[in-house]
Amino acid sequence: MFANVILVVLLVLAGLTAWSAPAVPTLTKYAALPKAPETTRTFLVAGVSPRYVGYHQAAPEDYTGLTDTIMLVQLRANEPTIRMLNVPRDTWVELPERGMSKINAASNFGPDELVNAVRNLTGVSVDGYVLLSLNALREVTDAAGGVTVDVKEPMKYTDTAAKLYIDFQPGRQHLDGRQAEAYLRFRYDRLGDIGRVGRQQEFVGALQRQLLSPLGLLHVPNVVAALGSNVRTSLSREDVAEVFGALLRRPTLEPHLLPGHFGGMVWIPEDDKIQTLVHDKFALEAVAGDPRALKIAIVNVSAPAGSARRLQEKLQGLGYVNVTIGNGDGDRNRTTLLTTDKKAAERLRDDLGYGRIVLGGVGEAGADLTIRLAADFPQSQN
Repeated sequence: MFANVILVVLLVLAGLTAWSAPAVPTLTKYAALPKAPETTRTFLVAGVSPRYVGYHQAAPEDYTGLTDTIMLVQLRANEPTIRMLNVPRDTWVELPERGMSKINAASNFGPDELVNAVRNLTGVSVDGYVLLSLNALREVTDAAGGVTVDVKEPMKYTDTAAKLYIDFQPGRQHLDGRQAEAYLRFRYDRLGDIGRVGRQQEFVGALQRQLLSPLGLLHVPNVVAALGSNVRTSLSREDVAEVFGALLRRPTLEPHLLPGHFGGMVWIPEDDKIQTLVHDKFALEAVAGDPRALKIAIVNVSAPAGSARRLQEKLQGLGYVNVTIGNGDGDRNRTTLLTTDKKAAERLRDDLGYGRIVLGGVGEAGADLTIRLAADFPQSQN
């Protein structure tokens, strides 16, 4: 939830100079001269809840608590829109070598594990991560002078561990940091975590409008300082420069929810709909000779069982966003790449390290590139 705050803060930072002392330490650490993104850039933004030791005692922040918000944020070189894919914290996934779990537990094993879980779920390549502590929401909201929201229905719940006492009535409410935390962490209505995602998106819009108002701009230096003291990120100065460059265009925010459905206490991802959404909204731009945005079908003809799945995971890790798998017929002795796009096939073969290109061959229906795995499939891939 509070991870969304970083988008609003960066949006404001992009058009400002460091004119106030509170912001100087953060700007010194992260600031870079804005530059327009040259390619599509996708970052993982997540808000991390505190871990508790003893009885309701928060442990020192190490950013390995459960994630309350998980979101992919994508910038594009020639498009004034920031696309966001919200992944519900209760999404049911398989964590490699750890079994089935809610995706919000992946952060317990470090940010790389969380990045891998989101990448495996969506097929979207991730260029870096930004983790925000729970304090970020409270301190940024207070630094902004509070945020006004429209409460849609009564909200009442007591969370003794987090020391949250939630009691909101319908209507316009001006929330301070503690109240904002209660409002955005509440998930005890009929929509559960999905309803919370909706409130998060509305909160972001309200905070954005407020900070961009004439009076709101006065709060920006303190907001920047609050953010800087509550973040862990892998973004380089070059990454930040491209983020600033994209945000200077005052882009439209385009949020999306990971397709799925309720299944007991978890959110069951719907793979076909996820693939369609990613292909339509988050796939890389089509570039001549670049196969990563094309639809690739992997067909196991005579390779060991499980080979297609493992190759799919490898390609997704390399940034291929639309890869399907199956079994079928073909050359049983030699792995082949079938396509009419020679440059794309050569690039794919370079990534694979093997394969015979067959131009104009009969591939799978609807696929731009078809890989038929045969007996020569390298054992190192298994």
